[in-house]
Amino acid sequence: MSGFIAVLVTICAYSATFQWSPTGAANILAVQPIPCKSHWNVMRAVLRVLTDRGHTVTVFTPFMEGKRDGYTEVDMSDQMAPMLGKDAKYLIENFAHVRKSIPRMLNFTRRSCDMIYGHERMAKILEGSGTLDFDLVITEPMVSECVAYAATVLRVPTIYVVPFPVITYLERPLTGHFSNPATVGHVMFHRGKPKALAERLGNVFLTVHCSILTWYAEWQHRWANLRPFDTVDLIKPSMIFTNSYFITESARPLTPDVVQIGGIHLAPVEPIPKVKCQKILGTKLMSSGINVEILEFIDDAPHGVICFSFGSLVLMSSLPETVQRAFRNALARVPQKVLWKYEGDMKDIPKNVMTRKWFPQRDILSHPNVKLFISHGGISGVYESVDAGVPILGFPFYNDQPRNIDNLVDAGMAISMDILSVTEDTLFNAISDIVNNDK
Repeated sequence: MSGFIAVLVTICAYSATFQWSPTGAANILAVQPIPCKSHWNVMRAVLRVLTDRGHTVTVFTPFMEGKRDGYTEVDMSDQMAPMLGKDAKYLIENFAHVRKSIPRMLNFTRRSCDMIYGHERMAKILEGSGTLDFDLVITEPMVSECVAYAATVLRVPTIYVVPFPVITYLERPLTGHFSNPATVGHVMFHRGKPKALAERLGNVFLTVHCSILTWYAEWQHRWANLRPFDTVDLIKPSMIFTNSYFITESARPLTPDVVQIGGIHLAPVEPIPKVKCQKILGTKLMSSGINVEILEFIDDAPHGVICFSFGSLVLMSSLPETVQRAFRNALARVPQKVLWKYEGDMKDIPKNVMTRKWFPQRDILSHPNVKLFISHGGISGVYESVDAGVPILGFPFYNDQPRNIDNLVDAGMAISMDILSVTEDTLFNAISDIVNNDK
């Protein structure tokens, strides 16, 4: 009997050193090369679905959420600091125009590939000395195919998760298909669907221009600094998940390997939590003595509430003072209360405004007393607003945001405005137009 117990203990000890998967489940290697919160929200939703169904996931990410069954994180935050709260002027100047944005995004993607493949844990996986044999790689391509290197070395299929509604940067090389630019707006075009002849021609020129820019920028990098992922024939994805859905996108042809998963990040609505107002005094965090309940703030608004947020990337307090003043003065004139995501202390804050560094946006938009969402047009926020049936006043900055808002304008659910030319009167009139519209 003692011999049997010894064998049993030995088996259990060895079992504890390995990560086992249920029969029929897959060991999945996930890589998040772009340290943007909005991009991660889509990826994490996909990974959550996989672990909930018994698959084992090992993910390289700068966004740590804690381990759960079948889920292992490799912290990349030291190598890739999360992109949060960036200067608004910097974002507009460097990413609103394709001539600057595409080379920057491609360079950023390649640098991320270098950092990920240079990580000690990833090096062991690629050498075959890791503890797991992976069956699949899930990653985000952004602008460069360097992200396929891990799947190429491991000789396993790969799935791309695209956080944008369309992937016109790499659509042809990845799928062999090229969307008709006369009917499908490029991800950087201000229209989701070109209408007039001038718009269609403009979209054609933009599509060709972006393709040339992408190819040339990649060629420059390879010529100046050849990397390991430049020396192999990278595999193509077996499947591409795009953050799109027919509710917010016009009909367009898709290849069979493209699957629309728009809204996958939408979690069940939770009760709005209590948030205690605090302030920093010296080096200590002190209570101001005023307990503010977001839910009471919303419920006690007889004319409704406006939710105002430009997402996790844009630092609201970095907007030009003229723009901030226009928002403060216009919002002070409306009868609604306002929940304004704002970093730092706001001077001359209107009496009807509550500011916080963070709000439970999804839960707030789902409250029946919310009348309007002032947004930059990020696709995740668009889906939250559409799901809640809340109209949008959009101030798109760059990338897919103009076309996201334009699609809602076409659907009669939004008004689009320019952030740098907004005035108190134009903003007040736009808010009034939406809030007082019974459609």
